[in-house]
Amino acid sequence: MELKELLPTINGLKGVIDIPGDKSISHRSVMFGSIAQGVTKVTNFLPGDDCLSTISCFRKLGVVIEENENELTIYGNGFDGLKEPDEVLDVGNSGTTIRLLLGILAGRPFFSTLIGDHSIGKRPMTRVTEPLRSMGAQIDGRKDGEFTPLSIRGGHLNPIHYQMPVASAQVKSALILAGLQAEGESIIIEKAESRDHTERMIRKFGGEVQKNNRTITVKGGQKLIASDVLVPGDISSAAFFLVAGAIVPDSEIVLKNVGLNPTRTGIIEIMNKMGANLEIYQEEASSFEPAGDITVKTSSLRGTVIEGDVIPRLIDEIPIIALLATQAEGTTIIKDASELKVKETNRIDTVVQELTKLGASIEATDDGMIIHGGSTLTGGTVSSHGDHRIGMMLAIASLLCKDKVVLENPEAISVSYPNFFNHLNRLKK
Repeated sequence: MELKELLPTINGLKGVIDIPGDKSISHRSVMFGSIAQGVTKVTNFLPGDDCLSTISCFRKLGVVIEENENELTIYGNGFDGLKEPDEVLDVGNSGTTIRLLLGILAGRPFFSTLIGDHSIGKRPMTRVTEPLRSMGAQIDGRKDGEFTPLSIRGGHLNPIHYQMPVASAQVKSALILAGLQAEGESIIIEKAESRDHTERMIRKFGGEVQKNNRTITVKGGQKLIASDVLVPGDISSAAFFLVAGAIVPDSEIVLKNVGLNPTRTGIIEIMNKMGANLEIYQEEASSFEPAGDITVKTSSLRGTVIEGDVIPRLIDEIPIIALLATQAEGTTIIKDASELKVKETNRIDTVVQELTKLGASIEATDDGMIIHGGSTLTGGTVSSHGDHRIGMMLAIASLLCKDKVVLENPEAISVSYPNFFNHLNRLKK
C-alpha cells in the first residue's frame, strides 16, 4: 500500500495553476472522434487513468488513436468503422467509459464483453442496460446485467421514449448515443438537468439534438463529421484548489482555463452563497464549451443548505464542499444526494468517516450529511479508499491540520489529476 505524508501549510497558498483538461469532455472527445468520419485532433486532453481506459477500449474496437502527451489524433470511420474486439474491453475505474460505451455498442452488430476494476464491479448498471435492452440490444451480466462483467450484442435498435428515474449524465448520454443509431426519433426526459457535454459534442461534430427544458430529442441514422476539440480545464479538479484558496489563511490562487459550462458550475454558486471571495473572468464564447480564469482568496464563510436541482450540477464536488463547510460559521446541510452512494465509493459514508478522523464534526444522513462548521482539524492516518476525489479532498484538508496527515492509497488521484501533488506543492512554496 502506498502512503504519502502531508504537512500543514504555514505561509498560505499563492500562485497560478493551469487546470488539467476536463475529464468528461476528454472521454467524449475520444468517443466522438472514434464514431465520426475523418480525423479529429484533441488538444489539452486529460491523460488520467480513466481517459486512458477509454482510449484503450476504442483501440480494441479498431480505431487508430495517436497520443502525444496531452494531444490526440483520432482516425474515425464512423459507427460502421467499429470492429468486434478480439479482447475484453477493460474500463478500469471509469463509470463514464462503461456506461457511454454501452450506448455505442448497443447499435453495433457484434459481440463485446466489458469489465472494470473492483469499484466498477459494485456500481449499478441496470439503469443503463434496462433501457438499452428495451431498444433491442442483447445484454447480460451478473445479477441479470446489474453488475460487470457485461456482455453485449448490439444491432438494430428501436427508438425509445424514456422518463429517466435518476438524474445522470452518464445514463442520458448512453441513451443519446444509442438513439443516434436507432431507426426513428428517441425522446429522453431528464429527472433534473445534468451536465450537457454530450449534447454539445453532437452539435460540434455536425449532428442534431434538440432540448426543450428537460426533454431531449435525437433522430437516428445521423452521421457525425470529425471536428477538432480544445478541452477546457476541469472544474471538478479546479474545485479542490477553489476550496483550498478559500479556507487556507493568507491565500490567493489563480486558476486558468477552467470550464464554465452552466451545468457544471454548481460549486461556484454554492461557494458564492457561502461568502467565498471569487472573481471570474470568462473568455469570449469562441469554443463550444465556455471557459475562463478564476481567482480565489481566503474567505469568511457561512453555512448553508444544499439541495434540489443544484445537486446534479455539483455531485462530484460534494466531498470537497463538505471540507469547505467544516471551516464555515454555522451548520451546512446537504440533501438529495443519495447518488453519492453509488460513486467510486459510498461517498457519504467515506467523507464522514475520513473527515471525522481529522477532527471534523460531521454526520451522515440517508441522502447527504450535516456538517458543523468551525472545526479545528488535527491530523492522523486517512485513506482515499481508492477514490480520487476523496484522496484530493483529504490532501486539501491536511493543509489545515495541526499535525501531519498520512494518506493511504494516494495513487488513486491519478485517475483524474496526475499532476495534483506537483500543483499543490507549487502553491505552497
